Parts: sequence; structure tokens; C-alpha cells
Amino acid sequence: MDIERIFVRTRKLATLLASTALAATTTLVAGATPAGAAGPCGSSYSRVGVYAVSKDGTRTGTLEVYYSSSTGKNCALTYGYGSYANTLSWKRVTISRGDGSGSSTDAGEYKVYAGPVYVSAPGQCIDVGATVPAWTIRELNNVHCG
Repeated sequence: MDIERIFVRTRKLATLLASTALAATTTLVAGATPAGAAGPCGSSYSRVGVYAVSKDGTRTGTLEVYYSSSTGKNCALTYGYGSYANTLSWKRVTISRGDGSGSSTDAGEYKVYAGPVYVSAPGQCIDVGATVPAWTIRELNNVHCG
């Protein structure tokens, strides 16, 4: 084999390998699920409730409740709204079984949301609560029974 043939074969092999690597990378990226596609609680959760957090007619936040039939768990988050959306402010979310047991809370100075918090409550109602900012509270008792 002469040098020119070796060079051509090497270049063809390099091109083939580069094309294969690019195709594999494109397939992996195109076939990947976006990070946010699963939802804030996980892939098996569906939103079952959305509630405004407001005081004196001014909405400051949103409480969202999710449920997964595959895990039997409920999940909740609290988002800021209006001037409290995407800004550092006090946010709290609490979830528990309707009898008050199994309580889980997340609270603090968050930019986007507090949570997610989870509770397993098969065959029971749940209680959920939200605060955005520190002086505006929304509490719901014995909701999403099942």
C-alpha cells in the first residue's frame, strides 16, 4: 500500500468515526427528556389543585397540589406571584394528612418556590398551607380526599 492510500483510508475512517459520534450525541440529546418535563414533584405526579395566596384582594403567591397514583403520595409547592415571583422572599409550604399526622414543611427565603413537600395519605384527606410573604397565609383543611 502506498502512503496516499493509507492517508485516504485514515481520513475516511476519521470522518466515519466523527459522523458516528455526532449522530450518537444528536440522538442522545434529541431523545432526552427536558429536566423540567417531569414536573416539580416527579414524573408520576399530576396537578390536582391550584390555589391563590392572597390578602385583602392582593395575590402574592400560588399553592399547587399534586398527586401520584403510582406512589400514593401527595406533593405541594408554594410559588411567589406578582412582585413576589422570581424574587427572594419568604415562602412556606406545609402538607399533612387530614388528622395532622405526617406533616412536612419547607420554609425560607426562596427566589422561586418552597417545596416540594410530600405526604402519603391513602384513603384520607390532606391539609395544605402556604405563606408568601411572611404575612400572607392560605390554609386548606381536609382537601383532596381519596
